[in-house]
Amino acid sequence: MQTNKTAKTRDIAARSGTVTKDPNHILKMGIWLYFYLWIFEGALRKWFLPQLSMPLLIVRDPIVLWLIFLAYQRGLFKPNFYLTAIVALGVLSFGAAMFMGHGDKWVAIYGARTMLLYFPMMFVIGNVFNQADVLKMGKVLLWIAIPMTVLLVLQFYSPQTAWVNRGVGGDEEGAGFGGALGYFRPPGTFSFTNGTTCFYSILAPFIIYYWLTPKKLNKYILLLATGALLVAIPTSISRGLFLQVGVSVVFMLIAISRNPKYFGKVFIATVLVVVAFALFSNVGFFQTATEAFTSRFENANESEGGLVEGTIGNRFFGALIKAISFSTGSMVGMGVGSGTPLGALLLKDDTVARTADFEWLREIGEMGVMGLGLIMLRVGLTLKIAVASYHKLKKDDMLPWLLFSIGALVISQGQLHQPTILGFCALVGGLCMASFKSTVTKKTIVRKKKTGPVKQFSPDNLATRNPV
Repeated sequence: MQTNKTAKTRDIAARSGTVTKDPNHILKMGIWLYFYLWIFEGALRKWFLPQLSMPLLIVRDPIVLWLIFLAYQRGLFKPNFYLTAIVALGVLSFGAAMFMGHGDKWVAIYGARTMLLYFPMMFVIGNVFNQADVLKMGKVLLWIAIPMTVLLVLQFYSPQTAWVNRGVGGDEEGAGFGGALGYFRPPGTFSFTNGTTCFYSILAPFIIYYWLTPKKLNKYILLLATGALLVAIPTSISRGLFLQVGVSVVFMLIAISRNPKYFGKVFIATVLVVVAFALFSNVGFFQTATEAFTSRFENANESEGGLVEGTIGNRFFGALIKAISFSTGSMVGMGVGSGTPLGALLLKDDTVARTADFEWLREIGEMGVMGLGLIMLRVGLTLKIAVASYHKLKKDDMLPWLLFSIGALVISQGQLHQPTILGFCALVGGLCMASFKSTVTKKTIVRKKKTGPVKQFSPDNLATRNPV
């Protein structure tokens, strides 16, 4: 009887238009706004509101602050060891910068906000979103990838003086960065070219996921987005993107090795990718982009010692070793924020900023021993997400594992001094955590036994626990 009453109540509510909304609807809309601003903030700063390029540098910060406050009000912002420790480091680093470092409060606030706002934002996304929300965002990324790639090709072939290549603040010298054979790395809608690498890096695991679960997405969109990724890799002239897509493929191979039922789908996808690559190879624009990409790859390998030794060895493990050795040189560093471009500009001192390509060195230069603590916390959080992702993989839920192929590097070593990567780090970390929360249907399931009363079971009563 109770089940029939509940069903009737839902029918009446649906007909009257009073269906209960998601209680976290406002928070989710805020996260989506954050997501779109991450992608299009550069477009505003370059093309549409160049006169506001400096204020727009922190356009996401008020939204992040509001989301943290609202999530805390609603009991969705729950402290844990990593969150508490990183926020504490943010407060301590601000005090150290003011009393023992550079002493500039605005630079200190700008630097400390990475710990006080964006790491908490990671946990807000993880607590508010669930796997269904993550997949919706993945679908939107696939849709955006198609026009984004068209823009990338236009930027690649246009002179730096063209409107599509205009830099931040309307800079007519162009936003492209050093590439090869006279071509520049295009930034897409982002303010800097690393945005292109971030965008297509997070696109790759979603493409892989939808190839393995094709019923969840329109196949034509999937084919177009896959083609967009194939075109973007050489057009971006980015070794980092090539490496990251390779990492996602390796994670995919580990995932399918545990479940042979996916081999057929992977084989079909591989054949289609090979055919697409063969077709693209006969198109002039793709040939030129591939030549430029190959040339830069070879030149960078000669100067840095190859992809494995240079990019992985020197940049990742080498930076960690140097960071540990440098941490003994200063207890507090020069002061948080001093290694950011804005901080170096305001302080008129780029001593720490010169190490910005190596994130861990920058953190040590800014914060001294506290920087080493931040590094350890970032690595620890990455390992915790890794364990939780693998645990879900063993239960045949591969989305967290595929997303972690991005989080493995960006959460542990993403360059937080750069606004695009800072926003990307919080987004990826949050999506990784949110993907642990598998969604359940909201239908009431009634199970009957041959004897005894009718028992009701509702999946709504199951508490989905975030492993992180």
